Amino acid sequence: MTVSKTSKKKYSDLRSARWMAPDDLRSFGHRSRTMQMGYAPVDWEGKPIIAIINTWSDAQPCHMHFKQRVEDIKRGVLQAGGFPLELPALSLSENFVKPTTMLYRNMLAMETEELLRSHPVDGAVLMGGCDKTTPGLVMGALSMGIPFVYVTAGPMLRGNYKGQVLGSGTDGFKFWDERRAGTMSKEDWIGVEGGIARSYGHCMTMGTASTMTAIAEALGLTLPGASSIPAADANHQRMCAAAGRRIVQMVWDDLTPDQVVTEAAVKNAVTVAMAMGCSTNAIIHLIAIARRAGVPLELDDLDRIGHTTPVIANVRPSGKTYLMEDFFYAGGLRGLMKTLGDKLDLSVLTVSGETLGQGLEGAEVYNADVIRPLDNPVYHEGSLAVLRGNLAPDGAVIKPAACDPKFYRHSGPALVADSYAELKKIIDDEDLDMSPDTVLVLRNAGPQGGPGMPEWGMIPMPKALLKHGHRDMLRLSDARMSGTSFGACVLHVAPEAYVGGPLALLRSGDIVDVDIPNRSLNMRVPEAELARRRAEWTPPPPRYGRGYGWMFAKHIEQADKGCDFDFLKAEFGPPTGEPEIN
Repeated sequence: MTVSKTSKKKYSDLRSARWMAPDDLRSFGHRSRTMQMGYAPVDWEGKPIIAIINTWSDAQPCHMHFKQRVEDIKRGVLQAGGFPLELPALSLSENFVKPTTMLYRNMLAMETEELLRSHPVDGAVLMGGCDKTTPGLVMGALSMGIPFVYVTAGPMLRGNYKGQVLGSGTDGFKFWDERRAGTMSKEDWIGVEGGIARSYGHCMTMGTASTMTAIAEALGLTLPGASSIPAADANHQRMCAAAGRRIVQMVWDDLTPDQVVTEAAVKNAVTVAMAMGCSTNAIIHLIAIARRAGVPLELDDLDRIGHTTPVIANVRPSGKTYLMEDFFYAGGLRGLMKTLGDKLDLSVLTVSGETLGQGLEGAEVYNADVIRPLDNPVYHEGSLAVLRGNLAPDGAVIKPAACDPKFYRHSGPALVADSYAELKKIIDDEDLDMSPDTVLVLRNAGPQGGPGMPEWGMIPMPKALLKHGHRDMLRLSDARMSGTSFGACVLHVAPEAYVGGPLALLRSGDIVDVDIPNRSLNMRVPEAELARRRAEWTPPPPRYGRGYGWMFAKHIEQADKGCDFDFLKAEFGPPTGEPEIN
């Protein structure tokens, strides 16, 4: 292997050389067992060893193509003179894992960090895309600190049924309301079921998956343009091979993630997320990622940037027509970032080895209805708004661009459910006495209460309102919702009810006031009455007596802090050192 004269490292400096190079008994074991796998010394000697962290599984439809894509990455690593090693990790399928993948995001982060630390690897390519895989992989790799490139799964192709374009998640929720209202036949419902997800790849709406992969690119952690490429496009295979080639040079150049994920890069990521019409989940994951990098991102920072960043990606659910495939053809994320112009810091370094500005050279927008100019946005402010008040002293989140504007200022009586089972009884009761002004509340669904903060915040419309033609109402919870969801849903109420937050004190009939322009969320209950209720409140029993769930309950932080484990934050203690090789 010939190392470039400009490289900062030589072979003896590599982590993997500590395992493979010494003339001793332990390294004899490492080499002989590598040869047991069919490799010869020529495969690894003088070369960086590259870990490929692959979140493929038979229960992960978003990543079904990763069996093939990992071979493309390996090809690129080999072309650049590296030695690839595939290391499987949790797949975290949003579709099948219960009670929620959010319960296990931090487990994937821990697994990624320790896989990289414990193996003889010098750099990594991370393979993810489905909702929690992007933050989990990135958080773990940031904490480990070796060079890495993120490879996104890419969005699936557009859905289709009877000539109608379907968006994953978003249209499922929409048609389920129609099915429950009796306006859609079972035959059509089954037809939509078979047509809404037609290929491998993550959701092609602006859900959490597309949001988080765009954030990864805006942070500088992918190759330029990588996050927009549809999963089934041949460009995706070429991008994977290019990522394999690039990580080898990053190792020689010692381009570590602390040089990329800076405060300026985090601000860029927030700006891009807001302009994309991002998922509400972006707030939790971005805060967690930033804090792993030592950047103290706060809820108010996101709200402040959102105030001055319009939504310019006309992609469902904030947009009304287009999907991620259209976004790619319209110029993709590079086109959107080019449009944002001086709202971004273009001097930041990316994993390409160039600045963000250099990576945007030549970027264009080919359809100004999909990627809108700044003076003709989909929504005049950013995707998300942070609300505070006596119901949410530590904050709550709403996506104004995806709800009926009549709910921007709203007051109504609360109807409270203490569990999802209780909520289902409410939404399925056709004769329930309620009005469109009712504020439907679900509590005990936060990080501790869910457990794991499930995506129960997209509360289905009650049948009692559906039958009268209503399709939106104000809904409030300490849960999350899918980024593909829509509607007047206030989420992430912190502190959550399960730990005694003010939401635990709300009662049915209390008036709830929401004022999005003034960023407030309150209940009209006198402080003396709240004090009385607080004195009567008793903590619920623990969810877990042992295992991972017990550890989760002991150490999970609230939504406004990013739901990371308290002991994993960058400020918790000194960085973990390299393992001894004995």
